Amino acid sequence: MMRARIGLFLHDGRLTVVALTGQGRLEHFVVEDAEDLGVTLAAELLARGLTARRIRVGLDRRLAVVKAIELPRAAGGDLAHMIGFDLERHVPFPAEDIRFAWTELPGAAEEPHHVLVAAAERRTVEGPLALLAGAKRRAALLTVACHELPALLSRGLPARRAVWVHRHRGGTDLLFLDGPLLVMSRRPGAADAEGMAREVERSLPLVRWRGCNAVWLSGDDAEAWGPALAAILRVPVSAPPYAPVHAPLVAALPAEDAGTALLALAVAAAPRSPALNFLPRAERPWTPSRGQRVTGGMVGVTVALALALAFTHTIKTERYLGRLTQEIHRLDPNAKVVDGLAAELARKRRVLSALESARDRRIQALPVLRDLTETLPSGAWLQALTADRQGVELTGQADSASALIPLLEASDRLERVEFTSPVTKTDNKEQFRIRAAWERPAKGPER
Repeated sequence: MMRARIGLFLHDGRLTVVALTGQGRLEHFVVEDAEDLGVTLAAELLARGLTARRIRVGLDRRLAVVKAIELPRAAGGDLAHMIGFDLERHVPFPAEDIRFAWTELPGAAEEPHHVLVAAAERRTVEGPLALLAGAKRRAALLTVACHELPALLSRGLPARRAVWVHRHRGGTDLLFLDGPLLVMSRRPGAADAEGMAREVERSLPLVRWRGCNAVWLSGDDAEAWGPALAAILRVPVSAPPYAPVHAPLVAALPAEDAGTALLALAVAAAPRSPALNFLPRAERPWTPSRGQRVTGGMVGVTVALALALAFTHTIKTERYLGRLTQEIHRLDPNAKVVDGLAAELARKRRVLSALESARDRRIQALPVLRDLTETLPSGAWLQALTADRQGVELTGQADSASALIPLLEASDRLERVEFTSPVTKTDNKEQFRIRAAWERPAKGPER
């Protein structure tokens, strides 16, 4: 299934369909002689895998009245209301049946409004919409098909006045273009090149032209009219200067249906909001207004700037962290050396503190060890000895731990000798832990 832009040209109960499927490809088919055109159209679209829910519809030029009218400039006037009021004298059907679209043509500020109006009867507008409803589709736009032919031209064309003569199925549409701008269209009844040249000459005063710069021919057997038109109008006659993107599509159209197929292609290539659109506003696909586009653009720019700022900040942060990581890696060996020196210094401070404690006069370590060696019997031995300023703690084993208490009490250095934990028996030895305080020197006699 393919999404496509589908253009449909409706002409005397015959549907010419061109679908642009992308990448320079198109589908072309014709629906005619069908009891129900809508159902047949839906079947053809399904058979070709075309999934577009909206279809662009182009009407034959004969079904619309197209006029360029002038309206006075009035402050605060509703131009659409003025056009509707003035249009009643230009159309051959009742005012309540008028469906019209209009676009204002360029002009000086002091001049009246120059307006190009296309009007059609109500049933002319509602018929194609009902047909699409039968095909379970909706209209993307509803316009006069030949008015969208300029969508096939190159955008960079020089500003010149040209007449586009397009032939299809025995009829001829005339478009009067000022650069890319459509200023008038006609459907004259001339059947040959000479009569068409006279129709062009008679139409020039209607658009306030004294002449034209070029004549473009397209459609069925258009080349045969070239020499006669060039001789009578005395202007260059050529094929339209199609845009490079559209020229291959035009060449791919079938020669036997070139006129109507080109109109369907123009409708498919038309802009989303053509100047002359008969489709009621309530049924048109939503398109943003100029103000909405400007607001959306400003929002987009703001978001882009915010993202750029955040992205820049992220890049700067990552670069800073990268430099910081590199510096850490560079300093890591030195940091490890410093940590090693700090650990060695702490160890040496502990050793020095132990030496200073050992040298403290208040704890006579060596004499205490000598006295304990002389005091303790040969059957006793020490596992640990802890001395501080309050006293000494002995841990070891002896044949009789209780016999050690009086021996230590008898020492000149110790007093208040006592067990700090119960005595236990191990391998015919008694395990002991004894705590003793330093003996305080006797005070001299008071004087």
